[in-house]
Amino acid sequence: MSNQRWMSLNFFVFFITWGIFLPYWTGWLVQAKGLSVTEASIIMGLGLLARGASSLFAFPLAFKFMSSQTVIFVLTASSLVAAILYIPSSSFVTLFVVTMFFNAVFPPLLPALETAAGNLVQHGDVNYGKSRSYGSIGFILSVLIISLITGYFGEQAILGSMVIGLCFMLFMHLLPTPAVLAEKPTVKDRKDSLTFKSLWQIKSFPIVLLIVILLQGAHASYYNYGYIYLQDLGVNKFYIGMIINIAVIFEIIYFLKADHMFKKWKPSSLLILAATGSTLRWVLVFLFPNVWIFMISQSLHALSFGVAHYAFMLYITKNLPKQQIPNAQGIYSALALSFSTAVLTLIGGFLYEISPNLSFLSMIICTFPAILILLATRRKYQY
Repeated sequence: MSNQRWMSLNFFVFFITWGIFLPYWTGWLVQAKGLSVTEASIIMGLGLLARGASSLFAFPLAFKFMSSQTVIFVLTASSLVAAILYIPSSSFVTLFVVTMFFNAVFPPLLPALETAAGNLVQHGDVNYGKSRSYGSIGFILSVLIISLITGYFGEQAILGSMVIGLCFMLFMHLLPTPAVLAEKPTVKDRKDSLTFKSLWQIKSFPIVLLIVILLQGAHASYYNYGYIYLQDLGVNKFYIGMIINIAVIFEIIYFLKADHMFKKWKPSSLLILAATGSTLRWVLVFLFPNVWIFMISQSLHALSFGVAHYAFMLYITKNLPKQQIPNAQGIYSALALSFSTAVLTLIGGFLYEISPNLSFLSMIICTFPAILILLATRRKYQY
C-alpha cells in the first residue's frame, strides 16, 4: 500500500467516527440521555477544555517518546474504552466524567493524523489535499448513515455506531504502516524538538495561530447547535443529515483542488478569504432563519473551515521542521479546535436559549477581528 493510500484510508476511517461525534453528540446527550440543552452545553464545553489540555500537553509529550503509529493506536484503543463506558452512564455526574475522558483521548486522534500527514508531506510522499478529501468523504457517508439509523432506531443508535466505528479504526492497525511513521523518536529528535516557548519566538507563528483560533472557534454554534437548530426549524431527521453534508461536499471539492488552485497563494491570503466567507456565513443564518438559506450558507464551510485549516497546514509544513510539527499541531488542536470552541460553545448555548439565530450571529465577534488583524500584519510579517 502506498503512503498516499494509507493516509487517505486513515483519514477516511477516522472521519466516519468524527461524523458521528461532531454533529450528533450534543443532540445525543439531550435526546438519548435526557439532559437539557444547557446541561449538555456545559458537559461539551468543559469536554472541549479536557480535549484542549490533552492536545496541548499529553499529545506533544507522547510524540517525543512514541512513534506516530503507537500514538494513534493508544488513542484509538482508549477512545473505544471510553465509548463503552457511556453505556451504563445516565446521571449528569457520570456522563460528565465519561465525556471528560472521551474528549481527552478521541479528538486528539485528529492532530495525531494531521501530524502524520505533515511528516509524509515533508517527505514528498503525500498530496495533503487529496488525502484530506477522503476524510471529508468519510464524514459525509457517516452523517448520511447516522441520519438513516436514527430515523429508524432513534438517537440510542448513535453510541452503538461510534463503538463500531472505533472497532474499525483498531482494525486499521493490522495494515502495514509507512516506515517513517513507525520510527520511534531518537534522543536527538527529543533534543531538537521545539519547545512551546521557542514557538512563540517565531514572529509570524503567534499571529497565524491567533487568526486560526478565531476562525475555528467561530464554528462553535454550528458544531454544537446546528443539528438542534434544524430540528427546531422542523426538518426531518433524514434530511438533517443531507443538509449537514452540503458543507462537507463543498469542503471535499476545495481539498481536492486546493493543492493546484491555491498553490501560489500565501497563507495570509487564504486566511483573509476564510475570514470573509465565515463572516458572511453567520450573518446569512442570522438574517434569514429558514432552511433554504441555511442550506446555501453551508457552501461557505469550504471557506470558513476548509481554507483556514489548509492555510495553517500550508504554513507549518513550509516553515517548521519535522520535530516541531507535533508541538504546532498540539497547540492548534488545543487552542483553535478546543479552548476557543469551548468558550464560544458556552456563550452560544446561553444565546441559543434566548434566540437560536443570535447564537450564530455571535460568532462574528471572532471573524471580523481576524480580518482586521490580517490586514494589519500580513505585510509586516510576510506570512
